Amino acid sequence: MRGLYCLIVTLLALMAIPARAESPAAPGAGPHLTITLVAESERPAAGSEVTLALDTRPESGWHGYWLNPGDAGFPAKLDWTLPAGVTAGEPRYPVPGTLLIAGLMNYVFEKPYAPLVTLTIPAGLAAGSKLPVRLKAAYLVCSAQVCVPENADLALDLIVGDGSIAPAARATFDAWRRAIPRPLDARATWQVTNGIATIAIPYPAAAPLKDAYFFPLTMNAIDYAAPQKVTRDGDRVILSTKGKTAGALSGVLRIGEGQGLAVTAEPGVVAGATQGGGAAESGGVLVATLLAFGGAVLGGLLLNIMPCVFPILSLKALSLARGHLDERAARREALGYTAGVVAVCVALGGAILALRAGGSAVGWAFQLQDPRMILLLLLLTVAIALNLGGLFEIPTPTFVGNSGGVGGAFATGALAAFIATPCTGPFMGVALGAALILPWPAALAVFAGLGLGLALPFLALGFVPALRKRLPRPGAWMETFRHILSVPMWLTAIALAWVLGRQAGINGMTLGLIAALGIALILWLAGRRQARGLSFGVAATLAMLAIAGGALAFVERSAAAPVQAAGSEAFSEARLAALRAEGRPVFAYFTADWCLTCKVNEAAAIDLASTRDAFAAGKVAVLVGDWTDGDPVLGRFIEQHNRAGVPLYLYYAPGAAEPQILPQVLTPGLLSDLARK
Repeated sequence: MRGLYCLIVTLLALMAIPARAESPAAPGAGPHLTITLVAESERPAAGSEVTLALDTRPESGWHGYWLNPGDAGFPAKLDWTLPAGVTAGEPRYPVPGTLLIAGLMNYVFEKPYAPLVTLTIPAGLAAGSKLPVRLKAAYLVCSAQVCVPENADLALDLIVGDGSIAPAARATFDAWRRAIPRPLDARATWQVTNGIATIAIPYPAAAPLKDAYFFPLTMNAIDYAAPQKVTRDGDRVILSTKGKTAGALSGVLRIGEGQGLAVTAEPGVVAGATQGGGAAESGGVLVATLLAFGGAVLGGLLLNIMPCVFPILSLKALSLARGHLDERAARREALGYTAGVVAVCVALGGAILALRAGGSAVGWAFQLQDPRMILLLLLLTVAIALNLGGLFEIPTPTFVGNSGGVGGAFATGALAAFIATPCTGPFMGVALGAALILPWPAALAVFAGLGLGLALPFLALGFVPALRKRLPRPGAWMETFRHILSVPMWLTAIALAWVLGRQAGINGMTLGLIAALGIALILWLAGRRQARGLSFGVAATLAMLAIAGGALAFVERSAAAPVQAAGSEAFSEARLAALRAEGRPVFAYFTADWCLTCKVNEAAAIDLASTRDAFAAGKVAVLVGDWTDGDPVLGRFIEQHNRAGVPLYLYYAPGAAEPQILPQVLTPGLLSDLARK
């Protein structure tokens, strides 16, 4: 009876479609589901691709259907009329919802959704050429009482141009893309035994899983309305339900609200699961959070050896060595410093999560993709270097040197965390990548763990008197040591000036150096006042703010193309696919000018003659993804590999289904060994 019902509903709907255009006053007159055709770029470049969205909005109480509608209904039929040479890909739908009525399971959309279609624009078209795009959509829309077939005639006129994308359109399409199921590279396995289908899907044991459900794209492979039992078994998810004939199976695994993985399963033998589903699902988030938190603490701890953080930490430690603080005051300073570090890390993490929720593909150190932030860091680093060199003393609140109480300690910690953002290292990349797929409270806990790791050395000094006793005795050497610590800060300033030149061009770098010189002169005059026993001076502070504000107002990003290392090519997913199709091994790495760890790896391991020779001998292609400017396409690719930012190093062996993710600290031997395999 269920099959007969489905057949009758579908036939009636199909028969009614042609009459829809002639009879707008049909029962349930609408439209109850409005569709708008939107292009990510209205001026696509010749020889490129442009993404179109079918911005679909069901009327309240009505729903549209997924590619596989389930037990009843039918998917939308799209009939394109395109200019010569232009082709449209298959629509990519977001994760649907379930609707069970009278024992019939339907896969539907009850809220606004946007299938995405890729248009391929042929090469050789002249700029300004018009590209009229026309679409006739026939679809079924239903409420709880009635189903109504509807038509939509959609039109969009594109013009061949430079492929530019407006920021608002980019953010909107990024949000729509995030709702599209991500492809799962690893193959799943499934079997049907005695009418029971069991599907084993590779999925990391530590990754969160909520409201798991498998939506089959292969028609009639499983019983749509049958309950699905979900269990976790190590690095795989096991689903069991009523099945039919086993063959190749494709579908979507829902892993959380609005999140899914596109799955392809081959027939095979599935070993039994060993864990219960409910407890494992709830425990998966906790385990993932604890692992990511631990990695973030270790990663933050390692940041203390970076040249921009180590001087500040050293001076704070030596302030405790002077012995003028009692136990209670030392602990208060340690807590104040920790609070400052954690506050900045959590604030940056919250900003990342908020931007990503809005559709932006940002990651750790996202703010450094703006040359104005690089300029601000440059001026701040120059001021700290001059302070360490003894040119002047920072007035209250004190950032470094003599203790400024809890307020000064808090500001010191906040400063240390802020200038540590260009850095990443072992443990940290994986931890922050995991944070981006965790629920937001767990994600903020991971960012707090990063701050805790960064603050841990000074926190230990404040609470463990035995560690403070091991510090050197105070003496005249401390002033000399302070001057020596200005050297790594100057090195940091030089690196920031170089990054500013890469982002804003030679004019931007010159503007930054002029601003740094102006602030240095003001600090020198303020230091002369301090030497005579006078205050730092309000006028000096206002003058520095004016110089910094003026420089920030005029610096802007340069349009210069990134410089490629010898023997490498710019990364693109199309080029990667072409090289892999040729059977060549590929080393792909993702970097940014502001990433200190990236530049160290490039100088010490990648850009070496020995590495280039090994790659040439092994015919290893090298692809470089430059994320300095925050390219959202690269950002999404990086995110797919569970990373929150750069560096990311991938090695694709010939014939391998998945890349090998390399450590975040590289050695020449490691890369040469890969080339010889």
